[in-house]
Amino acid sequence: MNERIDRLRRQSLEAIPKISLERAQLITEYFRNNKADRSSIPVSRANALRYILEKKALCINPGELIVGERGPFPKATPTYPEICTHSLEDFEILDRREKVSFKVNDEAKKIQVEEIIPFWTGKNLRERLFEKVSGEWLKAYQAGIFTEFQEQRAPGHTVLDDKIYKKGFLSFKDEIKRSIKAISEKDAKLEELKAMDIAADALIAFAQRYSEKLFEMAEKEKEKIRKDELVKMALICKKVPANAPETFWEALQYYWFVHIGIITELNTWDSFNPGRLDQHLLPFYRKGISDGSLTEESAKELLQSFWIKFNNQPAPPKVGVTAEESNTYTDFCLINLGGVTVEGKDGVNEVTYLILDVIEEMRLLQPGTMVQISKENPDTYLDRALKIIKTGFGQPSIFNTEAIVEEMLRQGKTLSDARNGGASGCVETGAFGKESYILSGYFNLPKVLEVTLHNGVDPLTGDVLGVETGDPRRFTGFEEFYEAFERQLAYFIDIKIKGNLIIESLWADLLPAPFMSLLIDDCVKNGIDYNAGGARYNSTYIQGVGLGTITDAMTAIKYHLFDNKRFSFDDLID
Repeated sequence: MNERIDRLRRQSLEAIPKISLERAQLITEYFRNNKADRSSIPVSRANALRYILEKKALCINPGELIVGERGPFPKATPTYPEICTHSLEDFEILDRREKVSFKVNDEAKKIQVEEIIPFWTGKNLRERLFEKVSGEWLKAYQAGIFTEFQEQRAPGHTVLDDKIYKKGFLSFKDEIKRSIKAISEKDAKLEELKAMDIAADALIAFAQRYSEKLFEMAEKEKEKIRKDELVKMALICKKVPANAPETFWEALQYYWFVHIGIITELNTWDSFNPGRLDQHLLPFYRKGISDGSLTEESAKELLQSFWIKFNNQPAPPKVGVTAEESNTYTDFCLINLGGVTVEGKDGVNEVTYLILDVIEEMRLLQPGTMVQISKENPDTYLDRALKIIKTGFGQPSIFNTEAIVEEMLRQGKTLSDARNGGASGCVETGAFGKESYILSGYFNLPKVLEVTLHNGVDPLTGDVLGVETGDPRRFTGFEEFYEAFERQLAYFIDIKIKGNLIIESLWADLLPAPFMSLLIDDCVKNGIDYNAGGARYNSTYIQGVGLGTITDAMTAIKYHLFDNKRFSFDDLID
């Protein structure tokens, strides 16, 4: 890496994650001034985003080539009090956490106590969620049967496709106008479409603010090379995202503005990223190499700058016990490489190898990367990925393209959408740019076994938690015991799903996401928000955890208690 990238990389690595209340203050200010009272909820949410993007500090780090930060400086991490409001105790935990801490200064604590907590108490979605769910849901949640991700983070296990590389936000606005013309003035969809239009304008205006700032900096800059860079960056920000990108640099900056818009609107659970980046950038790369406006080295420098921007954005910290127990730091952005094209042909190209070089050289925690491996791909591609993996860095992860495509076909997705999709977050599969796939929480399988062993009672509290499935001491065979486990499992899954339906309706009604809706097919076409089921595909799933533990436990019970009778249930339970 060159001197510039080395300096920016060190700045990113050495930056200390801190809590920034800039966003919390701005959104509180907007709603406290009753500006939202005169508008529908979707429009008020879009106007709130516009207000934040109009007021938030602009950060342009010395020497950088791509602009935009989540907070006022690298690793300044915002909070989202309309979703969940951090207590002072939460801030103390985050500040002193041993593994991954977020420093909280006295001024931030003062603002939180005097401004943020008083306004959002009783209004934030987390409190409303716990008021709406059933008593059975709360008991199961408190006992650790399952978690609920949407109590602290917004829905958003989704990834972008190639649409922004083909059209600008002015074209998005044209699509919105066509959708508005197709409905009546009394249609509820009208408010959602108006909100999307406002959100589009908000990002265009945000980029223009950066353009003006960069022009100002260029006027004051004495060093010619940097002065020329600043002018170039100002012109890029003036052009995108309003218009479609035409160069490699414009494409990367355009995406980054979109990324900032997504993570400013809401704290989407994780994973939002450009998806099939090597395929998206290929036309711009080839055009730049052909006309001489780009070299392999300059493209690599821009990609390295792009990587640093991701690494500057820690995930918003959690609240309560999860703030204390979960040291999540990354936003689980998982950029996909390789795989196949929409025609089913080899998707590996020269940009794929360039990005692999960047991964190996940068060795940053974010963004996460994966290689889709297909039978259509060359061995040299797999060998290059393995060379990086064997260094012990932990990236890129490896996924089977054919398995990804087959999984989505079985879910009813089209072949083209499946081939253009991939994995995001940890391992979640989805149709990029077309699907809302929401991880609603972890489901604790070993805890269900524990309740089964105690005939529906939670041994930690003595409370009746599940259904009566019988005293296991009286079961005559393993099949009878396993049937009891399945009954408990079905009971708790039903409770969890009923809760999901309530929680999904709260997000749809109270916290729509008009900006994200702009970017996911077919929200504009349907006039329905991303959080209300407007996407082409809508998937909500529960992630079973403790699979290894439950497998070992069931095997041991079958072998030792039923097959060989070496122990009794009294020995196990007592």
